[in-house]
Order: sequence, then structure tokens, then C-alpha cells
Amino acid sequence: MGEKVTLKIWRGDAGQGELTDYRVEVNEGEVILDVLHRLQATQAGDLAVRWNCKAGKCGSCSMEINGRPRLACMTRMSTFDPAETITLTPMRTFPVIRDLVTDVSFNYAKAREIPSFTPDPSVKLGEFRMQQIDVNRSQEFRKCIECFLCQDTCHVIRDHPENERAFAGPRFLMRIAELEMHPADTADRREIAQDDFGLGYCNITKCCTEVCPESIKITDNALIPMKERVAGRKYDPLVWLGAKIGRRPRHDTPAVPGGKKS
Repeated sequence: MGEKVTLKIWRGDAGQGELTDYRVEVNEGEVILDVLHRLQATQAGDLAVRWNCKAGKCGSCSMEINGRPRLACMTRMSTFDPAETITLTPMRTFPVIRDLVTDVSFNYAKAREIPSFTPDPSVKLGEFRMQQIDVNRSQEFRKCIECFLCQDTCHVIRDHPENERAFAGPRFLMRIAELEMHPADTADRREIAQDDFGLGYCNITKCCTEVCPESIKITDNALIPMKERVAGRKYDPLVWLGAKIGRRPRHDTPAVPGGKKS
């Protein structure tokens, strides 16, 4: 028999809910998800918890543990004082479906808005070569398990839900950075990062990096470099002049109102 701990768990649905106390047995080496499974088996069979791999690779069991966004399967019970009450709540940034399960469809909608990888069609299969430094950079970003803890903790939408439409969040700004930095991608993603996905809303507090279970340096390696690229495109006088010249209509093409070619 192990020790017993007190869990304070949010129970309810999209309409209303409340925190409910439970006393649950804990054995050596267990994680939060183990204890939730025991609770379902012994006291609360209707408790809704999303999970899949129990190995920190699927990102399904995201929740807030004592107010901090974490994975239940990677949070060991040994990190808590046995006398401490552990509070489990659903991710605050997303609508609650039931109990600890939230509706994260916002993230999938944002993912669909990002223009896909755009290689040079003139480069044939097997011809393109990458430097190892470029491989390493892309591989870091591809470690993302889409747990959406970075999306949950980012105060731009956590504290200001009115920004949802304009701000993609750190996970998808990182995806844009991954494509922008890929040497085989020919699309210029700097303008859409700023204008369509809200890069300017990010004030690099690094809260997204702090909660990433894969230890991806989202802020330092993705968001800040993207901001630098956007700033270079927008404020570098030579780049600005080159862009202006490049947008001028050809003499043999009549211009139409608004500066676009017919």
C-alpha cells in the first residue's frame, strides 16, 4: 500500500463546473496520469482525461498542474510533498469539453492556414544538398509533439482571447520559422508571419520555451530569428529599396489603380 494524496480536480463541462477533492493512493515511481487512472478505476469512473502514449510523445495529456501547463504522464508524484494538495485543471486558454479535456481545434485551424513547404520545382529528386547546421535546425523544431502547452501558456491569447483571430501562437510561428529557415523552401514567409499570423504580438517573454516538454528553444531559435528577418525586410533601407524597385510595373504593362498589374 502506498501513501495517499489529495487531488483537487476540476469537474464540469462547457457550462459550469467546480473543483472536487479526492484522496487517492500513490505508489513509488508513479506519475500524475497513473494516479488519475487509479482514480477512474476506484472512485470517479466518469472522469474525462485525454491521453494516449503515456510516454511524453503524443502530447495528449496536457493539463494545468498547480497552475502550470504540463504533461500528466511526465509529471512525477515524487516532485510533490505528500502533504501537498495537487490541483489539476484543464488548459485555461482553450474551451472546456468536460473535466480535464479541452477543445484544441483552434490549433488545427491555424495549422491549415500555413502555406505548405514550397521547394524549387527545377531541382530534381536527389539533387538538393543541405548543410548539417540546416538539418539540425529543422530537426529541433520537428521535435514538437503538439501538446499545445506553449499555446496554452502564451499570455497573448491566454489573457486576451480577442487576439485569437490575429495571433497563431508560438507553435505555429515556430512552424513558419522552420519553413522560412529551410534552405530548400523558396517562399518568402516574413510578411505573412507579421501580417497574417501576428508575430508582432509576441514580446519574447520565453514562457512558451519554459513549458516545452521537448526543451525546444522556441523563443531563442525560432521567434527571435523570425522577428529579426521581418525587421530586416521592413527596415533595412537597401532591402526596402530593392523591394520597391521589384514591385514597379514594367513599361509594357499598363498599371491599374492600387499599383497592381492587370
